[in-house]
Amino acid sequence: MAVYGARKVWQKLKNDGHQVARCTVERLMRKMGIQGARRGKVCKTTLPNEQQDKPLDLVNRQFTAEQPNQLWVADITYVATWSGFVYVAFVIDVFSRYIVGWRVSTTMHTELILDALEQAIWHRGDTRGLIHHSIRGSQYLSIKYTERLMESGITASVGSVGDSYDNAMAETINGLFKTEIIRRNGPWKNVDAVEYGTLEWENWFNNQRLLSSIGYVSPAQYEADYYDKLTGSGKVA
Repeated sequence: MAVYGARKVWQKLKNDGHQVARCTVERLMRKMGIQGARRGKVCKTTLPNEQQDKPLDLVNRQFTAEQPNQLWVADITYVATWSGFVYVAFVIDVFSRYIVGWRVSTTMHTELILDALEQAIWHRGDTRGLIHHSIRGSQYLSIKYTERLMESGITASVGSVGDSYDNAMAETINGLFKTEIIRRNGPWKNVDAVEYGTLEWENWFNNQRLLSSIGYVSPAQYEADYYDKLTGSGKVA
């Protein structure tokens, strides 16, 4: 809980059955010198290529989904290490904010995001009818990546304007990643250290982190609740 601010600490205590006022939590945190992690600036890592053919923008900045495996967003961020820059690619399910795929590499070529996509496809199984959204990076518009999406029955969507708002949810997850693990636990020595740190953070994020946007539960819990409701109503999950 060390990365949480007073609001989420208060909500976590409520979820655990403790009756305490939010102002009390804020006062105690100030007294103990505890504060939530703060976000820093965002750096773009995708390389725009205006000469490539681009899919349509099927999202139009409306990052909502009614069920898992309906809409994924993908992006790349970077980490400065003693041995040079390391790049981290994420694929996120918009419904629950669950990180379904990720990879770490010393280069941001197509292979990096393709490996993250492969993990997401393997993790989720049936991806037919799913929409995959990204900004206009040349990596995401590459022939290899486009073909893999088509093979899996996934429809590509690319932001029409080409700024961070076109992929706001992925940018948000990148920001949390940088704030909650990278800046707090740096400096980082090399790609292996970043990969292990990302593994730990991704597991915590998916299974334990409380997200206000989905009702102060973890992404895994939010999806479990969704499938429980389907089963309870006599539908097949």
